[in-house]
Amino acid sequence: MKKILVANRGEIALRVMRTAREMGIATVAVYSEADQNAPFVRYADEAVFVGPPASSQSYLRIERIIKACQDTGAEGVHPGYGFLSENATFARELKAAGITLIGPSPEAMEVMGSKLAAKAAVKEFGIPMVPGTDEAVASAEEAIRIAREIGFPILIKASAGGGGKGMRIVEREEDLESQMKRAISEAESSFGDGSVFIERFVSSPRHIEVQVLADTHGNVVHLFERECSIQRRHQKVVEEAPSSILTPELRDAMGKSACDVARACDYVGAGTVEFLMDGDRNYYFLEMNTRLQVEHPVTEMITGVDLVKEQIQIARGEKISFNQEDLTINGHAIELRVYAEDPKNDFLPDVGTLRTYRRPEGPGVRVDDGYEEGMEIPIYYDPMISKLVAHAEDREAAIEKLTRAIDEYKISGVETTLSFGRFAIRHNAFRSGDFDTLFVKDHYKPEFLDTYDKEEAHAAAIAAFKLLSDSPAQHATSEGPSLWKLKR
Repeated sequence: MKKILVANRGEIALRVMRTAREMGIATVAVYSEADQNAPFVRYADEAVFVGPPASSQSYLRIERIIKACQDTGAEGVHPGYGFLSENATFARELKAAGITLIGPSPEAMEVMGSKLAAKAAVKEFGIPMVPGTDEAVASAEEAIRIAREIGFPILIKASAGGGGKGMRIVEREEDLESQMKRAISEAESSFGDGSVFIERFVSSPRHIEVQVLADTHGNVVHLFERECSIQRRHQKVVEEAPSSILTPELRDAMGKSACDVARACDYVGAGTVEFLMDGDRNYYFLEMNTRLQVEHPVTEMITGVDLVKEQIQIARGEKISFNQEDLTINGHAIELRVYAEDPKNDFLPDVGTLRTYRRPEGPGVRVDDGYEEGMEIPIYYDPMISKLVAHAEDREAAIEKLTRAIDEYKISGVETTLSFGRFAIRHNAFRSGDFDTLFVKDHYKPEFLDTYDKEEAHAAAIAAFKLLSDSPAQHATSEGPSLWKLKR
């Protein structure tokens, strides 16, 4: 594989291309009209225009991606995450065109893309699952009967769902029929599949996932876990590795379960097995993401493994470059997803122009991004600006390093999640490790960020005072500016 096309954009496209370049592999970018001046387009060895800004007319057009491969001679495609990364039809059409997908088979995607099919596949391996149905629920009467058996509250979930869509928590029997209709309707409109099933609702769970790699030689390994419990709208904002609550015995058990999930669907490549964990530290299989995860950098930081390099090597038919016993956990890593969102306004997207954009630096600080100062955050795509990662010798040191990095990250022109990230990692619940997926609901209010804003203003005032104090004009006068006035 001498040339690969990266069927994605922004920070993940750049991240994949950098590893490819280190491996001596040429890269091809595809780009929409909105991204024509983006850094990932300039970084690639070649770039192919694929359409208007809307992803449905550009990044999701399978025929244009395949034609770009054929026109440039790209032998493989790395899909990143999102867009076509878990699209079985895309995987099949690439294979038919003689192009290698750097990812799993379409069959594995289909099995794990359906929560019901995934549950059926892993059942024979004895992997813990939340009590509930293994098949779609056909009627409200059936749903009521099942709910009575497993007990309220229950969770109605779309089989093809994700991101909280097609999901309803039901606490009372009299609400079940109406909530089921709503879940089915939302599942049909979002995924084209109205199949829903029922599980016991695990209150205040933790969201813990395990990174796995599998090759075509029958080798399957796990690269430990990631804690992803701090979320808004069922989507992750802060992730860390390893989890602060797992014992070595529990880590081994979850790692084995994750590897068995991969075996259940003959998985090949990098994937992530997600689990829910209750207050008694019982864990339950949730789903498998058949792609690279946004939060993969924290795993790379604690293991020293380049996951994209392993993906490419596996796609070339090579064995995983290490054994399970070769892996150890080195320190602690925490990632903050820096979104162009307003955490004071229900985390609504806040697109605009990056008037100021200066990245933090220093040992143990990693910024995966795809933007530069002066660029516009487009309205057509996910509003994530970057992934900010800190790695240190232990969890407390990683918190302090990430705090410093957040304070040094200067972005103006759009609202961002930097202030929320700082609030979250410095909160007593996070620092103690005593938190769950309800962190935002239980601990966060927008007004809590006012303290951060005041600290920012105070720091700016100190800097301004120092600048004025050091200027020649200031030394020529007997009176300087009042620090008290500057603080105000």
